[in-house]
Amino acid sequence: MLDHVENIFNNMPEMLKRLKKASYAERMERFRDEHGHFFREMTDAVELAEDRDAQAAEIAAAVTAAAEERFAVRGKIKARTQTDMNFFMIYYVFPAILMTRSACADQVAQAVRDGWSQRFKNSNIGYTDYESLLGSFNEKIFGIF
Repeated sequence: MLDHVENIFNNMPEMLKRLKKASYAERMERFRDEHGHFFREMTDAVELAEDRDAQAAEIAAAVTAAAEERFAVRGKIKARTQTDMNFFMIYYVFPAILMTRSACADQVAQAVRDGWSQRFKNSNIGYTDYESLLGSFNEKIFGIF
């Protein structure tokens, strides 16, 4: 299950550069085109599971392990990289999960968020849907990029 899910992080640095409303919308569309099958696989697995909580926790473990494997150097992740990973999860991964429109999407997002917070220090992050994030952009997100 979720073979090669680490690929969702392939273009993380480029996708976080100069985030503006138009570029975010374009990048999210491309991200979903390339990796949407992972998020559908996640929500479908939970929908079909007998124990949905256990399945969601298994998905969270797979995503967090893939991220750690991808970015850890000698077992550690640099603080700046961890910050970028957190932003990437907030801007792309969680909204992509919720955009599946699955009845279990919120359950999957919660499990991934909880697993993320447990696995990575200083990563107590939240999530929201794509429309809310897109609406929060003026020209630049929160005026900081």
